[in-house]
Amino acid sequence: MDKGRVLFLCTGNSCRSQMAEGLVNHFLGDQWAAFSAGTAPSGYVHPLAIEAMAELEIDISNQQSKSVDEFRERTFDAVITVCDDAAENCPIWLGSGRMRHIGFPDPADASGNEEERLGVFREVRDGLRRQVIEYLRDVEDELAREEGPHGTT
Repeated sequence: MDKGRVLFLCTGNSCRSQMAEGLVNHFLGDQWAAFSAGTAPSGYVHPLAIEAMAELEIDISNQQSKSVDEFRERTFDAVITVCDDAAENCPIWLGSGRMRHIGFPDPADASGNEEERLGVFREVRDGLRRQVIEYLRDVEDELAREEGPHGTT
């Protein structure tokens, strides 16, 4: 089976979707190519997202905040929205691919000192790691079944 393609969508593309992209490319990079984008890109990757990921030895410091418009013409096997705040403008994906919402609160909204805020980023990172990787393993199984024996459908 060829490598699957997954797109993570949120509003600012600075925290959750960036961490999800990094997690998938690190832990499932042999099976999946992950990308992320936002409807209103912030223009940066949040420093606490970078720090939380570095704790797992995953470097997302070179990732960039991107617009969903950059991906409109691409095809994906899975498209996952990760914003969960009703006040946010979660994007609706009009392209191809299995659509799934795996929502988390925006860690950028966390209050407190830096260590407390970093704790919220860690919680979101760990939740993404558990839920997104489990979901993509399920999708991978479905895609393999759809291919049938010897790569036929």
